[in-house]
Amino acid sequence: MLNQNGLERKIGLFPLTNIVVANMVGAGIFTTSGLLMRDLRSPLIMLGLWTIGGTIALCGALSYGELGAAIPRAGGEYAFLSELFHPLLGFLSGWASFFVGFSAPIAASAIGFAEYFSRAFPGLLRFGLLPEAVEAVVLKKAWACLAILLFTLIHVRGIELGTKVQNFLTIGKVILIAGLIAAGLTSGHGSWSHFAQGESFRFDFAGWKSAGLGLMWIMFAYSGWNASAYIGSEVREPGKNLPRSLILGTGLVILLYAGLNIFYLYAVSPAQMSGVISVGGLAAGNLFGPSFDGVLSVLIAFALFSSLSAFIILGPRVYYSMARDGHFFQSVAKVHPVFGAPSRSVILQGLISMAIVLSGSFDQILTYMGFSLGIFPIFAVLGVFKLRKQGKSPHKMPGYPVAPAVFVLAGVLILILGFLRSPGPSGVAVLTVAAGVPAFYFFRKKYRLPMIKEATDDESKTAS
Repeated sequence: MLNQNGLERKIGLFPLTNIVVANMVGAGIFTTSGLLMRDLRSPLIMLGLWTIGGTIALCGALSYGELGAAIPRAGGEYAFLSELFHPLLGFLSGWASFFVGFSAPIAASAIGFAEYFSRAFPGLLRFGLLPEAVEAVVLKKAWACLAILLFTLIHVRGIELGTKVQNFLTIGKVILIAGLIAAGLTSGHGSWSHFAQGESFRFDFAGWKSAGLGLMWIMFAYSGWNASAYIGSEVREPGKNLPRSLILGTGLVILLYAGLNIFYLYAVSPAQMSGVISVGGLAAGNLFGPSFDGVLSVLIAFALFSSLSAFIILGPRVYYSMARDGHFFQSVAKVHPVFGAPSRSVILQGLISMAIVLSGSFDQILTYMGFSLGIFPIFAVLGVFKLRKQGKSPHKMPGYPVAPAVFVLAGVLILILGFLRSPGPSGVAVLTVAAGVPAFYFFRKKYRLPMIKEATDDESKTAS
């Protein structure tokens, strides 16, 4: 079925749920636990924060299920905020997505791939052309950029090829994680005593700031719970499939994350884990011997391809929707005549992602992403209250009003504590969003297209 916007409703529940899982299970779960242990120094507090993060993500998924059923068009927060509040707020969410929401997670997934791949094959970081330490950094960034380039070229060729690749990668990743958890906890040589090690958490202001920043990083690891809402224009029966995919995907990932963190802590002591990015390879090496460190590092490196691939699918649909509404460069709105994909948007995102890879360290990118990604879902979830008040919610999700209220309150608290703990990268995120205000009025003046409400009505009729 072809929409007014030129995109077809081809995606069913299974690939849609795979996209949610693939977006969530990425660089975050494979790279942040060591960084969290460095700051928190308490295994139980770390596990508690992962549980809280999963609860918040599930509350968000319930809310977005209702939003996606009511506004089934491409763009996610951009579509929701433009329709429910004001085009400026929608534009700012899309603007943030352009620089942070998708491009930066693509960069993080690519960096995670390079970290694990080079852990398995350290020779890839030494060609003898530069001083050793410098060359290692340069070549990690080069491998990350090559990964982005590869999947950009795949997804330029359209959603059908992209989702086939995505299904294969996601199923493989889930099997890998489930097998790793089962083998590690039943056959490995770990110790449950690790859970009682570490230091007592300090319940003072400094401790709460560290917990807030840690939860911000965890919410990055859970980001993607809203993934299927970004491709609403290409979903069959969006009123049913969008909410189901969000709940199924988020629930599965919460279980996988709990298992993986228990696996890490069983395998690695808090002191040894502290600050290690490629913590999965370290855990496998401890449990099964050094050879398994390399094997698992390779497997995780390729598992990260699934997350990278999913972000490359979703992000361009946001920029595409913005361009259609006159809020971005019009060339980005063009659909490839053969492949039926917003190919220019895909290429542009790939270039931005590679620029981010080259621009900062992993933990700086992580904080920048975490803060930026936390802002606009709060406003979008507030839209659920507006939908209910106006009687415009065709698919009422369970948990109202507790689920949206929990998500909003937790999101605001995380942003405040995260900013206080790490004001530098968080401040850059705020400035990135603020720079979108003059950009909105520039595009609005330059391009005069039909208002977003009209486009939404057209797509809603097509969906029904």
